[in-house]
Amino acid sequence: MSEAHAAPRVFRNALVVTQDATRRVVRADVRVEGGRFTHVGPRAPGEGAEVVDASGVALVPGFVNLHTHVAMHPLRGIADDRELAGFLETLFAVDAHRTEADVEAGARAGIAEMLLGGTTSFLDLYYFQDAVARAVEALGARGFLGWAVLDPEMTTQQGRPLDNAAGFIARWRDHSRVVPLVAPQGVYVCGADSWLGARDLAVREKTLVHYHLSETRREVSEHEAKTGRRPADWLGEIGFLGPGQVAAHAVWLTGGEITRLAQAGVAVAHCASSNLKLASGGVAPIVELRAAGAAVGLGTDSVASNNSLSMLREMHLAGLVQKNHHWDATVLPAQQLLDLATIEGARALGRADAIGSIEVGKQADFSLVRLDHPTLQPARPEVLVSHLAYSAAEEAIESVYVDGTCVVDHRRLVRGDWEAIRRGLESAADTLWSARPK
Repeated sequence: MSEAHAAPRVFRNALVVTQDATRRVVRADVRVEGGRFTHVGPRAPGEGAEVVDASGVALVPGFVNLHTHVAMHPLRGIADDRELAGFLETLFAVDAHRTEADVEAGARAGIAEMLLGGTTSFLDLYYFQDAVARAVEALGARGFLGWAVLDPEMTTQQGRPLDNAAGFIARWRDHSRVVPLVAPQGVYVCGADSWLGARDLAVREKTLVHYHLSETRREVSEHEAKTGRRPADWLGEIGFLGPGQVAAHAVWLTGGEITRLAQAGVAVAHCASSNLKLASGGVAPIVELRAAGAAVGLGTDSVASNNSLSMLREMHLAGLVQKNHHWDATVLPAQQLLDLATIEGARALGRADAIGSIEVGKQADFSLVRLDHPTLQPARPEVLVSHLAYSAAEEAIESVYVDGTCVVDHRRLVRGDWEAIRRGLESAADTLWSARPK
């Protein structure tokens, strides 16, 4: 289902963070027409277009949040400062009371937060994904939505999870902003039949696969005790691993597993904030995965475990953790961090030819970032990428476009009323918080 595109626009004299092959940051004109970039360079033709003086802003590609559970927005703070078992106990207790209506309310709030922070695309893992898809279309984001698959005896879903995932994919496969996919939850709730069924569904429907992998040492040790193999090795040996997959977390990997994932074409969503807050222990081998050739992007995880959907904050923290861990300040520099949040996230989704950079022919997903904002001073081209990775605040993001259509205009949602979204969120939170264990 296609969507009508906005009238052509020309952004004159912007500071463009292209994220192209040479990572140019240049003063240029950018023309957007038919939902795509049609000109990036000197003096774009203005005929038939709205011409915008962009000399005071930077054009930055939309961020790609590679792992979240966006509908969990009513649960921010519900299980803070607890070790993982206690955190999950609270979440599972509340989860049993969720309805499709409160999932949609949470998704609207989460998507609003992401758009205001410059995130235009996100990869999600949850159930009731029809509700999340409706929120995506209402607010104008780009959602890659994975229906959670578990063994039938492990789920609270009505019906067989794999069948639910197949139905969701069938219902949303032709929508322009929604990309449906299958999402096995993890080895702790999925046996071999569920993993291979998810693989077969993805192959048959030509979708991505998204899942949690080796998030904690306990997950790995328990699976090894049960099967004799670590999760990544086991998934490889049962014939599951392959291209078109995004594994979230991937903290507890051996060198052999890193090689196995990279050679299989599996991408990784690095969730630094969530891993640190839940004290998963260890540091995800992001540098090593990239060296092995794996595509790696950044994910926030949910607001229950982060507690933010800020990709700016995620870049900052991911960089600092890797530098400290490796005892090397040159590791994962600012340019690479911005890569992870944009073009590398797009590559992980198999969409590097369509999103993740400001280049002619690509879909026009981008933000206008105020160059006069205190957190971007001094606003010099040679340090702009560094500012984005290490200091920029969300408030510097003035406007946001998806497919060339403005979805945030001067810090206000264009396609949603924040007060109405907030009231819906509060109503959902009242019910869910009353269900939490005392």
